[in-house]
Amino acid sequence: MINAFSSVYLAGLLMLSAATASAATFNAQINDQQGQPLSGAVLTLKGPAGTAPLVLKADMDQRDKEFVPRVLAVHTGTQVKFPNSDNIRHQVYSFSPAKRFELRLYEGTPSDPLLFDKAGIVVLGCNIHDWMLGYIYVTDEPWFGASDAKGALKFDQVPAGHYIATLWHPQVADMLPTAAGEFDVPAAGLSQTFSLAVQPKSGDTPKAPAPSAFGDAFKKAATP
Repeated sequence: MINAFSSVYLAGLLMLSAATASAATFNAQINDQQGQPLSGAVLTLKGPAGTAPLVLKADMDQRDKEFVPRVLAVHTGTQVKFPNSDNIRHQVYSFSPAKRFELRLYEGTPSDPLLFDKAGIVVLGCNIHDWMLGYIYVTDEPWFGASDAKGALKFDQVPAGHYIATLWHPQVADMLPTAAGEFDVPAAGLSQTFSLAVQPKSGDTPKAPAPSAFGDAFKKAATP
């Protein structure tokens, strides 16, 4: 009995070691059509069967009358909190089919997070500050993330194999995800550069976009 248990335990360790050994690091650089780093671009990967290290909790903060981060990528089933770090009240809402909700005027952090259990693009607005726009990209894919201020994104422990990539950004045409090609990730890892064509912001500034900005973004995100 002891020998059988030891054999099973050893086999499990060997399988875990093999899986770890075949895991690679994938570095992505996302640029716009001018070759400039593109922040807030969501990259999703579909590849070999396996379990990605998912964290099903996230925060969408509000600071200086802006959503932070402006683009948040989460997996379906994620609980998202909406802390308000400003010293004024906000009223956050969304009419997007993937998640309709309203958090009435509040300060601090609502006690209960919201469950995002349907894939899609959720456009966030504030009833008090019309220029506030935020986005939550909800995906079923195991590997996903949003690029940083330098357009960079890194995935650790990615199984070696063949992948299909998809890109999205709030400024892409019609706000629809874009196919970003296929490639193989070797056990040694891979660095890949992606280019995504985006449209210029329609006359908005960081603090005071056009009053119709939320309506325009919602209409695009709600279109199949």
